[in-house]
Amino acid sequence: MAKQYFKIPLFDKTKTKVVAGLLIFVLWAFTSPKDTASDTQPILGFRSVEILKVDGLQFKDLNKNGKLDAYEDWRLPTDTRVKDLISQMSLEEKVGFMLISTTRLKGDWSFEQNAPKEEITSGFNEKDLVQSTNMFSRKPLPYPMLSAAGTTKGVVENHLRHFILRANTATKTIAEWSNNLQALCESQRLGIPAIVASNPRNHITVDASIGLSVGTTTFSRWPGELGLAAMHDLKLTREFAEIAGKEWSAIGLRKAYMYMADLATEPRWQRIEGTFGEDADWAADMMREVVLGFQGKKLGNQSVALTTKHFPGGGPQVEGHDPHFVWGQDQHYPGNMFDYHLKPFQAAIDAGTSSIMPYYAKPIGTKYEALAFAYNKSIIKDLLRGKMGFKGIINSDTGPIEMMPWGVENLSILERYQKAIDCGVDIFSGSADPALLLETVKKGMVSETRINESVARLLREKFELGLFENPYVDVEKAVNTVGNAEFQKKADLAHRKSIVLLRNNGQVLPLSNLSKNGQKTKVYFESFYDNGRTKNPITVIKPQNNQWSNLEFVETKEAADVILLWLTPNMGSLFNTKEGEAIELELSKSKIDVAHVKALTEEKPTIVVINYTSPWVISEIDDANLKTVLATFGTTQDALLDVVNGNFKPTGKMPFTTPKSRQAVLDNKSDVPGHKKGGDYGLFKFGEGLTY
Repeated sequence: MAKQYFKIPLFDKTKTKVVAGLLIFVLWAFTSPKDTASDTQPILGFRSVEILKVDGLQFKDLNKNGKLDAYEDWRLPTDTRVKDLISQMSLEEKVGFMLISTTRLKGDWSFEQNAPKEEITSGFNEKDLVQSTNMFSRKPLPYPMLSAAGTTKGVVENHLRHFILRANTATKTIAEWSNNLQALCESQRLGIPAIVASNPRNHITVDASIGLSVGTTTFSRWPGELGLAAMHDLKLTREFAEIAGKEWSAIGLRKAYMYMADLATEPRWQRIEGTFGEDADWAADMMREVVLGFQGKKLGNQSVALTTKHFPGGGPQVEGHDPHFVWGQDQHYPGNMFDYHLKPFQAAIDAGTSSIMPYYAKPIGTKYEALAFAYNKSIIKDLLRGKMGFKGIINSDTGPIEMMPWGVENLSILERYQKAIDCGVDIFSGSADPALLLETVKKGMVSETRINESVARLLREKFELGLFENPYVDVEKAVNTVGNAEFQKKADLAHRKSIVLLRNNGQVLPLSNLSKNGQKTKVYFESFYDNGRTKNPITVIKPQNNQWSNLEFVETKEAADVILLWLTPNMGSLFNTKEGEAIELELSKSKIDVAHVKALTEEKPTIVVINYTSPWVISEIDDANLKTVLATFGTTQDALLDVVNGNFKPTGKMPFTTPKSRQAVLDNKSDVPGHKKGGDYGLFKFGEGLTY
């Protein structure tokens, strides 16, 4: 039939009408509006609520009233659903919605001293965690603070629906717990689902203190954030974020307290390990890729919503001291580069980051008030919201109301809530007790209309993530997704690309060139890491599966042709900082035995590998014998051996500049990146990196 139409006379009216009709149908089929998400039945996840059937479609009766409310109708625009739900929420429910705090699994007693060790299971930890001492200043709080509520109490009585999961346990356990939590929330009056956040879970880190990182987990293991930046590969960075996002959403983690858009401009600041380095433009590129990778172009039912931190950039701390502590509360800009630090945040905003977290610090010597950023209207409302155009959630860091109220210490707790909300904060981290925030509203210090604005932003995120339709996870799928071999293979490539060759003056590398006539090169591989807990910081490494056929790993330096020495300098945990102590970056002040290192480099050709979590000063070992140097940023033994042997040619680039000397550190301008400091500042410079 179709073929004969190609043979019809040009002016055969009857057949021409048929052809015209067919053409019109084809054009309509290809150009007419297709079904949108609002018309397509989503998968509904539920445990206890009834399912309503309307117009042949299914909806969850979340408020159990037997009819379809606007907020339950997934066909409607998000703003319509948000408005309807807010109209049904009590003031108590709204106020509870504005808190996010730690949540714990049954058997998780990691926050309590001398607590019994138990198996962590998917049940609820029903014990309140009350804090009477400021965990940072170690001084008594003005009143006991409920930092974590027993799970059922938190959901049922305190109306909490935002939680931070810090537990590090089996995938299956977390996935089952996540479903249990959502079932509890579903059973409540309005059936509002929970959202669970976490700190990073995919990186090899040195300081995995609570609030910084979760450390080694069941998730795919990637280089540290500095290592991701050192790869100099934006495509692989996006792939990392997409892979990690699949793992997070599979297990029920739909919100992330990451990544840090802060710049590593003050070398002494102890949180550099979590940054993407010192260069604002490169960090901006990295932020764009991680936001788009985790969230997608817009939030959807597979997204993980990111919280970009710490606005307006936590790098330029006075003498490197962190504002968790009273002696580190000041942030300055001696190089007049305040705007430079905004670039990565603007990139995150433009990419659609769901939330932004202001830091504890207060700016000094600027046009802005000397108030902590969460209380700083000119920073939050005028700059972030107004000039930079951010319309998402403002999430306070943990404890600015109770523990780090820099610049507003004279205000009462209620007045602090009032001021922070007036500045634009939507959700407060660290407390599980809504009583004082509720009192602030009931006393008329904050209007319910203003509370509704914050609740609307928080609800919008949950609706866009699809949590009202299905907050549950497939436990078996989670187990098969998290940390799978395909994901890890891609991460293994990232590890190799993150390693930077800084010096190869002795032409020792690659080691494969040393093996002649079938003779193996004998390698003494030693790691030196003093974490303050082990008696001997030296570990002699002999890989069990020696996949480098030209290498023989020996137990003593005397038996070796070449020494491979992997140093992990360590200042100790951020939270072990003491008042009055200067932050030093020299190796001898960072738990490295300099005499031991020099003895090795003087005895045999030595490949010195330095794991950089900060821009270490290596002048104490930098002499004529230090001919071969590599940098790592949290990586694996196999990746390092592949690079030094030549199985993988090094391609990494330094994410920051390392200072030449202690004096260079003392003289540096905290807000200026190393490659712009000029003079005699840098030893290994930003962007530097050799290959074979």
